Amino acid sequence: QVQLVESGGGLVLPGGSLRLSCAASGSISYSNTMGWYRQAPGKQRELVADITRAGSRNFADSVKGRFTISRDNIKNTVYLQMNSLKPEDTAVYYCNLGWGSVTFWGQGTQVTVSS
Repeated sequence: QVQLVESGGGLVLPGGSLRLSCAASGSISYSNTMGWYRQAPGKQRELVADITRAGSRNFADSVKGRFTISRDNIKNTVYLQMNSLKPEDTAVYYCNLGWGSVTFWGQGTQVTVSS
């Protein structure tokens, strides 16, 4: 079994920054993709960013230039650095780990951007 433990959410002012972390443990395939999704109230869950073990990255258009994603393959940990946060970034952020048809989710961490 695989466990994902997220940390780093919270309340931040518009224009501020937050860093999310997600540590994975358990039986993890060597070739995997780790990433972050988010879900705002009344909206579908959407991809924010993901990164393969080799370092290939994808970003949602809405966060390009503001968010960066990185990972530590030894620690099986993925990080999401969020800068220039906007109120529309408010959502529950979920860590995701997957390979092939297998996918695992974290419990979610709330990010609220508000003055």
